[in-house]
Amino acid sequence: MPQQPHLWHPDDHAWTRDSHLARFMRAHGFNSQVGLQAAAVRDSAWFWDAVMRDSGVEWFQPCTQVKDDARGFPWTRWFVGGAVNIAHNCIDRHVRDGHGDEVAVFYEADSDEPEDRLQRTFAELKAAVDDCAGALHAMGVGPGDSVALYAPMRIETVEVLMACGKIGAAFVPIFCGYGEAAVVERIASCEAKVLFAVEHLHRRGKSVATGVIARAAAEQVPAAPRVICFDRPDWMRFLRSAPSVTECVHTAAEDPALILYTSGTTGRPKGTVHTHAGCLAQTGKELRYAFNVQPGEPFFWFTDIGWMMGPWEIIGCLLYRTPIVLFDGAPDYPDHDRLWRTLERLKVVTFCASPTLVRMFMRFTDGKGPAGYDLSALRVLGSTGEPWDETSWRWYFEHVGGGRCPVINISGGTELLGCLLSCTPLTPLRPCSLGGPALGMDVDVFTEDGEPAPRGSVGHLVCKQPAPSMTKSFLHDDARYLETYFSRWPDVWYHGDWARHDEDGAWFILGRSDDTIKVAGKRVGPAEVEGVLTTHPAVAEAATIGVPDELKGQVLVCFVVLKPRVPAAPEELIAHVAAQMGKPLAPKAVHAVPALPKTRSGKILRGTIRRVYTGEPAGDLTSVDNPAALEAIAKLAPGADGA
Repeated sequence: MPQQPHLWHPDDHAWTRDSHLARFMRAHGFNSQVGLQAAAVRDSAWFWDAVMRDSGVEWFQPCTQVKDDARGFPWTRWFVGGAVNIAHNCIDRHVRDGHGDEVAVFYEADSDEPEDRLQRTFAELKAAVDDCAGALHAMGVGPGDSVALYAPMRIETVEVLMACGKIGAAFVPIFCGYGEAAVVERIASCEAKVLFAVEHLHRRGKSVATGVIARAAAEQVPAAPRVICFDRPDWMRFLRSAPSVTECVHTAAEDPALILYTSGTTGRPKGTVHTHAGCLAQTGKELRYAFNVQPGEPFFWFTDIGWMMGPWEIIGCLLYRTPIVLFDGAPDYPDHDRLWRTLERLKVVTFCASPTLVRMFMRFTDGKGPAGYDLSALRVLGSTGEPWDETSWRWYFEHVGGGRCPVINISGGTELLGCLLSCTPLTPLRPCSLGGPALGMDVDVFTEDGEPAPRGSVGHLVCKQPAPSMTKSFLHDDARYLETYFSRWPDVWYHGDWARHDEDGAWFILGRSDDTIKVAGKRVGPAEVEGVLTTHPAVAEAATIGVPDELKGQVLVCFVVLKPRVPAAPEELIAHVAAQMGKPLAPKAVHAVPALPKTRSGKILRGTIRRVYTGEPAGDLTSVDNPAALEAIAKLAPGADGA
């Protein structure tokens, strides 16, 4: 397979030589990132201890043992005997050390009106967190309890997360686009004592009565949690209901801090459990060494608190006094230039978006686009969530980053609260690459037989050693945890992604293994076909599914979103795929649709598309951000009226 040239060269940019990662390597005597990674894999206890020290994490009590794997990989314990607290490290110590006047968060409301833009300093944030912690404590919430949140990325969201950490309760974010049944399932599973929400969710100038959903959900849970809405008087009454709690609980390193539920679009959602020390170790490592965050330099990841990137961003940035941009709304409302105006006005240094979001902006022909705004403050771009295609990656790199910002592409999952693969500022980058194994992660690509796959071949992404942020089983379900990650190969974490490790060291994610399609015995990933489709000048986005076929077993059916005023016939697109992938992999059909169904975090719902198109029950649709897109696909199904 021909390899693309490197478009990002670290040596061309002076700031990389003084990056956190470069200084960490020099401090420990390493001349290369390869050497550091080898040492980290060889002695992971040394590595994670060194990371925590370099990150400046403050302990109430130091640990007596960094890593205890006596019970095996799945049950590894970290920083045994240590006491540490997220809220202390992300807020309290900064105020104590004289940084209270620095901005901690910027808030951008859906309206994009100046009066709806807010910011909070660390001192202001601490005062609100202390009030919230005191009110929760007065309600009887404490260590071992759970507090859920059904709200968007708002300042109050950060306050609740940190208040939970302060008193030792577990914070449970729930995607604010979910319907009632999904909320019931999650608050019942974690036995939440309180459910924070917004009375109304505002999107594109319209209002959704989320408070009604929250209260209805709470009433269906036996131990009904109290519902408190930020945009009602009960929020202020709640904050003033009890004395503030100013000191953090000395939580044990392994005490739960977050319960994050995986998507419920396929099967029952899994509650992943993450600890105070694990959160600080993994988010601290990734934000510091991969994204090189700095105090006072705004960081903006377009995400939702219900996606792991929300808590990841909040904890990892505030640990280093890096202000976060909380974006509550649609990126293209009230017009297509809103995002670029925000980056210019706040002088954002790090901006991160999913490939789907980038492809959406590539389609827009009105407005100035990124070239019409001063984005010179940008130093780093980031992405995660799905595989890239080269056309979109290059547009992001060249048009948003001006060809001078590395695209720090990372891949991991909710169950890790972090990544298995990651670029760094010291990594020469090819388009779409994930660089290599994330620092400290013992990652490999396995064949079906559980052997390391030859370079350049596709195989299963695995992790061969534990890391501090890996979920502590699934909530109330040890058996499912073991079955999901450790049943395929003993003491090896099976992640469920296809990956490839090329001869030059570059790594690529090629999609979920359960999305794999077999056409006449040939295995192909949807992302590979979609990448070919988006090289056609008419195609903005694409999704590929496998449909049963009597002769070939499965055939490819593709759905494309065409660029405005750039027509393309289905036959032309079928021929385009055949020319690049071979006639046996030519799609049986290509359908043009107005939009692809996605989650709020921008992931294309291929499994749901397949079920709708083949006439199967669609399953749980609560995570679908645009249900109308599925309705359009249903009309195209064989035998449907619109087919």
